[in-house]
Amino acid sequence: MLPAFLSRERTVAGPGFSRWLIPPAALAVHLCIGQVYATSVYKTALVEHFNVSQTAIGLIFSIAIVMLGLSAAVMGTWVDRNGPRAAMTAAAIFWSSGFFVGALGIGTGQLWLVYLGYGVIGGIGLGIGYISPVSTLIKWFPDRPGLATGMAIMGFGGGAMIASPLSGRLLSLYDPSFTGDGTTVPDGHAVMMLFLTLGVVYLVFMSFGAATVRVPPEGWAPAGWDPASVKKKKLVTTASVSANNAIRTRAFWLVWIVLFCNVTAGIGILEQAAPMIQDFFRVDGVSSVSAAAAGGFVGLLSIANMSGRFVWSSTSDIIGRKPIYMMYLGVGLVLYLLLATVGDASMALFVLLAVVILSFYGGGFATVPAYLRDLFGTFQVGAIHGRLLTAWSAAGIAGPLIINAFLDAQGEPGTLTAEAYRPALLTMVGVLAVGFVANLLVRQVPDRFHEPKSNDPADPTEAERSAA
Repeated sequence: MLPAFLSRERTVAGPGFSRWLIPPAALAVHLCIGQVYATSVYKTALVEHFNVSQTAIGLIFSIAIVMLGLSAAVMGTWVDRNGPRAAMTAAAIFWSSGFFVGALGIGTGQLWLVYLGYGVIGGIGLGIGYISPVSTLIKWFPDRPGLATGMAIMGFGGGAMIASPLSGRLLSLYDPSFTGDGTTVPDGHAVMMLFLTLGVVYLVFMSFGAATVRVPPEGWAPAGWDPASVKKKKLVTTASVSANNAIRTRAFWLVWIVLFCNVTAGIGILEQAAPMIQDFFRVDGVSSVSAAAAGGFVGLLSIANMSGRFVWSSTSDIIGRKPIYMMYLGVGLVLYLLLATVGDASMALFVLLAVVILSFYGGGFATVPAYLRDLFGTFQVGAIHGRLLTAWSAAGIAGPLIINAFLDAQGEPGTLTAEAYRPALLTMVGVLAVGFVANLLVRQVPDRFHEPKSNDPADPTEAERSAA
């Protein structure tokens, strides 16, 4: 039984409430959980602290992404039923607790505690925190679902833009011997203190988001919006499909493959971003890219990830979801091929290719909830989105595993060059090709999967209440 102040009824917006107050609440959560994209900043430090391989440390990130997808799939219906305030509060508790348990593991030299803390416990917070702002914004912006999901999910992509430089400064504070110029690595105590600090900071900001979020009242719609207008758009339905029926459709699994392929390709770069740019421009064992510059590269990728989520998902409101995914996967395939073959020719070219690839990666995340809304309606869209995020879980294993397995076979960290990355990057070209074909095969959901008309009211709020 939830406390009264967390109940869905206590979060219903009053008369005159502006829907534009919801994006800041969503961003307060997504900017915090987006820290997961900044793990490469202290990856080398953990490799040295625990004296293990890159694959072993990369597994922390993979576990967190797996748990994100699984918790989103399992808890999606609970989030829809209990509302965003309860969900955001639960996310804040799990995410922060993950940092605290992870810090204990670092401090005691027990890697399994980092897996449990940041990976499992924190990953649960990631999943719940990820879907609750998204499903809420879709309800507030039925006229611009791509814009709405872009506003929420751009915060997740931009989390590393804040976390990366902040982590660097805190590591220097906690370990004065760490210079950030590539010649030193922070010690385990500094990373432990970093985890403790981030746990406290994120708990405060996510609690703010939970306290300020609202859901629209029954029957609410944007002024001047005609729900019948969606019938004019290709692949967009005004019917309703339940979460249980959605997973029985071919369209759901094709979109699952699309998301898996797009995420696998992007996540491999993100997880390895800081060491990757240093390795690409290494001559005679010495990189021309400092650790500080590599950290800046991570921040730049975060900006690309974040802006892509807003720009490309908003663009999908105009050109459609299927065409925008053709761009993400088709153009992305070409860019990955260029990165693998000529990416080391120029640092400017390398950065440009990586930035555009990451903008497509972010755009894919932000567009998929709107894609689901088009195909399945607003009825239980949060639960459907949660189930689809199992594709992210699978990609969270596949992407880093492909990159790290190839790199571990090529040599030791700090000695690798661009040549070591080529087999992994060419593998990603094939992955994107599979996603491109899957997207071409997406069709409208057959009528037999729609909810009966008696359970398909025009008001999505009422539909969700019936489902609960």
